[in-house]
Amino acid sequence: MKGFRMASHRTWILVMLSGSFAAAAANAAEPVRVEIDKFKFAPQEITVPVGATVVWVNKDETPHTIAAGDHAWVSKALDTGDTYEHTFDKEGDVAYFCTVHPFMTGTVHVRK
Repeated sequence: MKGFRMASHRTWILVMLSGSFAAAAANAAEPVRVEIDKFKFAPQEITVPVGATVVWVNKDETPHTIAAGDHAWVSKALDTGDTYEHTFDKEGDVAYFCTVHPFMTGTVHVRK
């Protein structure tokens, strides 16, 4: 009977660990959301793992764009409710801004 409890306990631990790893993997795959509201990116700074996708959503009545500081990527003009996605595949700090309103800035910190 004692051996049975040990086996059951180990099985329960493995099931719990498997569930934790699956949840972590699912969360890592979910895009990180940045809202554009009142002429600001919110949050203005985010930290994501390498390979993460960031989705910007325009909540303003005014069109906005999202562009990397070095212009490596630039979105089209986003109307109210429009979204733009970018996947970050390299570690580093990526500054971005709105080309229509250059005072609107943000930073994505990409970490391993």
